[in-house]
Amino acid sequence: MPIYEYECEACHKIVELWQSMSDAPLATCPECAGSVKKIISQSAFHLKGGGWYADGYNSPKEKVAAAATSEKAGSSDKKAPCPQAATCPCAS
Repeated sequence: MPIYEYECEACHKIVELWQSMSDAPLATCPECAGSVKKIISQSAFHLKGGGWYADGYNSPKEKVAAAATSEKAGSSDKKAPCPQAATCPCAS
C-alpha cells in the first residue's frame, strides 16, 4: 500500500497517509479541517535479485581482499634496469 502526502493549504501541516490506490484522496486536514492538496515526495527503491549491482559492485570481501593482496605483491616487484641506460630516455 503506498504512502501519500498531503499539505494543508490553511495550516501548512504535512500529513502522511497509507491509502490503497482505489481509495478516495484526502479532502480535509485532520488538524484544522482546511482543504488539502496532494504533494509529490521523494520515493525510495530497492534493488533485488542479481544483476549489475549484485554482480559488479557488491563483491564478496574475499575477492576484494585477494585483489588487494595481489596488487601489493605486484607493486613490490622491481623492474630490471634498462640495458641501454646511458642512452635510453626511459632511464630517467
